[in-house]
Amino acid sequence: MEFDSKKAVIVPEGVFIIGTYDENGVPNAMNAAWGIQSDYGEITLYLAKHKTTENLKKTGAFTVAFATKNTVKISDYFGVESGSNVNKIEKAGVHVHKSSHVNAPIIEEYPVTLECEVTEWNEEREYLRGKIVAEQVDDSILTDGKIDLGKLQPIMFDASFHVYRVIGDVVGNAFKDGLEIKNK
Repeated sequence: MEFDSKKAVIVPEGVFIIGTYDENGVPNAMNAAWGIQSDYGEITLYLAKHKTTENLKKTGAFTVAFATKNTVKISDYFGVESGSNVNKIEKAGVHVHKSSHVNAPIIEEYPVTLECEVTEWNEEREYLRGKIVAEQVDDSILTDGKIDLGKLQPIMFDASFHVYRVIGDVVGNAFKDGLEIKNK
């Protein structure tokens, strides 16, 4: 069966919460699904025009938090409401503090947040590239000093069913399991 290529399912689609300040220092957050780690210390996000994109053009900075199983409701809210219409941070009842590295808010309910400087905003092609200058991590999701995805329980957007799914179980060992075939 052939499907519409414009609705192709490419997984995983992360659920990224982009935090910015407006020109008056009011924090804002949006939910974005299209993003990747494009290099070491670099993230690229594909964003249509939003209050967030207007904000980051003015401040040159943003944060990226990873939505989790425990933050589904607020994460989804940040995607269904416009920051142009309402103060989403206030309405969601989340707690924020200013990043110590960039001019952008950190939403305290998220256990992992990247602090980023804008390196490129291409309005025509609608992509944002940022340099990751710091990462804030809650100790509760660490194992042996590393982020443990089993504890973090990040979610992904399932475009087929318009649901969020938890990124789950360990099913193999990277750069190890394939060595059995390589070494035959």
